[in-house]
Amino acid sequence: MLKLGLTGSIGMGKSTVAAMFADEGVPVFDADAAVHRLQGPAGKVVAAIEARFPGTTGAGGVNRTALAEAVLGDDAAMKALERIVHPAVGLERAEFLEIHASAPLVAFDIPLLFETNGEKSVDKVAIVSATADVQRARTLARPGMSEAKFAAILARQTPDAEKRARADFVIPTDVPLDETRGHVRRVIACLLAREGG
Repeated sequence: MLKLGLTGSIGMGKSTVAAMFADEGVPVFDADAAVHRLQGPAGKVVAAIEARFPGTTGAGGVNRTALAEAVLGDDAAMKALERIVHPAVGLERAEFLEIHASAPLVAFDIPLLFETNGEKSVDKVAIVSATADVQRARTLARPGMSEAKFAAILARQTPDAEKRARADFVIPTDVPLDETRGHVRRVIACLLAREGG
């Protein structure tokens, strides 16, 4: 089995590209979706997050806005949150690998792949990328997003140019969707050809 790490900064279109991989039959582990499940109603990490960050959870699980306010810009708080969440995501990832053990290729949709040294646990890395103007416009169009929040998120992410330089594949999303899908198909074909010999 080949493990592909799929990453990209906020607003780059990574979720769209992950869906394209899934459409092509590649099992995709979505780290963000796993975090949402773990932090949702009766989620496995809700009690630990409430204990460390009082007032950030409720009947619906973690209040993501309140939690973001508690950790953004505070490295110690962010590290404390990661110590709660990352091991739980690791267990979900192991379960995913067990379920898809016979797949020749799987993809791991991991926003902070390079930031967490996650590239060491995959065979190849594909980055989803767009111009800075496109990224900014997409991100600021999100509900609840502000210039300050965008800047704080970007500050925690490896710059796009560095990610592009470190990745094995670059998948552009500031082009027509069909073109992006063509890049996805070429990445898959390339990886499966290598796997086949």
